[in-house]
Amino acid sequence: MRPAWSIIFFTSSSGLGLGLAGWIVLGLLDFASKAQLVGIAIFALALIGGGLISSTLHLGHPERAWRALSQWRSSWLSREGVLAFIVVDALLVWFAYAYLVGTPPLWASVILLVLILATVYATSMIYASLKTVARWHHPLTPLCYVMFAAAGGLLAALWLMAVIGQPASMAMGQSVMLLMAAAWGVKLAWWRVAANAASGSSIASATGLGSETGLGSETGEVRSLMPPHTSENYLQNEMGFVVARKHAQKLRAMAILLGGVLPVAIVWFAGGTITPQSQAALALALGSHIAGVFVERWLFFAEAKHVVTLYYGDAH
Repeated sequence: MRPAWSIIFFTSSSGLGLGLAGWIVLGLLDFASKAQLVGIAIFALALIGGGLISSTLHLGHPERAWRALSQWRSSWLSREGVLAFIVVDALLVWFAYAYLVGTPPLWASVILLVLILATVYATSMIYASLKTVARWHHPLTPLCYVMFAAAGGLLAALWLMAVIGQPASMAMGQSVMLLMAAAWGVKLAWWRVAANAASGSSIASATGLGSETGLGSETGEVRSLMPPHTSENYLQNEMGFVVARKHAQKLRAMAILLGGVLPVAIVWFAGGTITPQSQAALALALGSHIAGVFVERWLFFAEAKHVVTLYYGDAH
């Protein structure tokens, strides 16, 4: 599949913002002033909202994107959109309550956390539900999205703690390192599984001339005699994007280095305890993680193949 930068930004930015929002509603950050509360609220909502807005940029008519919300009964894309709007509105109410009254009730925070998790899950299911893309259609796909949101969000929360001068214990730093390692461990497992993923379809099964029909031994190998088109068309351009294996391996290593190894190393060398003096190092760790996730998401799309490419001679 041809990677669209708007979708890469959407899944990366919104995932990070939702992960951060989840840790905020869990009470990880102590707001010493209303100014800090407003600043952090704007930052989290900007990550989520910026991602949502960018998701419409690849559309021919972005102004019609709202129509997708009406298909929530059958479409994960529609469900994700509906949940995202609910979460953004609920976060605005949560932050407003915290600003005007104080700490929101526990039940409200729990409900909001469930909605945040549901939104990240719905985003992942836009891709994991597609049986036509074998690489994505696996239970590890939603887990990858949730783990990256949680790990990136916790790292962002750690940086914000340094910014507002809130001390963090060594256990906090260790939690970030463990969660980051777990997220990339799941991604490594996903890469291993995805490499062997196949659609189970072929030209033989599509034409009904395969061995399962009893005709295979008589007809021999089923193959296309002539290409469907004399030049590349839209489907080939969008659904049959090819990235060389050697380049994919280098990009995977880059994603792990930037997204996991460097952030963990920086938190480690920070000594585990977070102080205002460590905010520059944590900003570097967060920026490196975001860059690594961007590379990972680019590969997520670039290495995927839609089953329609079988029509053009691709062997899944």
